[in-house]
Amino acid sequence: MISLILAESSLELVPEELQLHPSVVSHAQKLGKESSEILLDNSWHYAAMKEIKNEIKRGRPDLVHLSILEATTIPLYFENKVQVFIHTINDKIIYFGKNIRIPKSYHRFAGLFEKLFLEKTIKIKNQELLSIKDQSFSELINQINPSQIIGFSTMGNKSSFEKIGANLKNDSCIVVGGFQKGHFSDPIKKKFTDLFSVRNTSLESHVVVSRILYEYEKTIFM
Repeated sequence: MISLILAESSLELVPEELQLHPSVVSHAQKLGKESSEILLDNSWHYAAMKEIKNEIKRGRPDLVHLSILEATTIPLYFENKVQVFIHTINDKIIYFGKNIRIPKSYHRFAGLFEKLFLEKTIKIKNQELLSIKDQSFSELINQINPSQIIGFSTMGNKSSFEKIGANLKNDSCIVVGGFQKGHFSDPIKKKFTDLFSVRNTSLESHVVVSRILYEYEKTIFM
């Protein structure tokens, strides 16, 4: 089984230093929640986010939603040939239960993951669907213990999805950035055995996820 990690993902609750900003308070009130209970989202909180650390890599939970949908609605996932993890910008790891269905509606996705951040686990009839824990990318890699760790970046060596997919081993780990702009931080890059670029310009995370998983899927099912 290969692994997919969406790394340094733009998925977090509004941090404490922004919770009293008018744009955050107003948005939270519209949702009927406290400022501390909603996802940071630059569509709503752009004015509040101007001074925070790593601004360009934060506040895009919609990108995470699209990427996770791409990874969990394909034959590879339903046949238990890929395990999916979200590593957040704040060093939290989100684990997925077996064959769970992520809401296709962004509104429902946001509500589900806000609940996860607050309650740490989502269960139905004693079956754990989602869980979250404080854990670094490095610790997750050590836990998975893959034979190769492949990252995607415009700074990598030139290749193609087809070539990379054809050469994946069944215990490989694919790492895709779960953020809008920028590059992987040094602690992430140091873990890669290979770093590839498939275009001179960047692609959105969900496009990379869908294309590399499809190419690997072809080696399994076709």
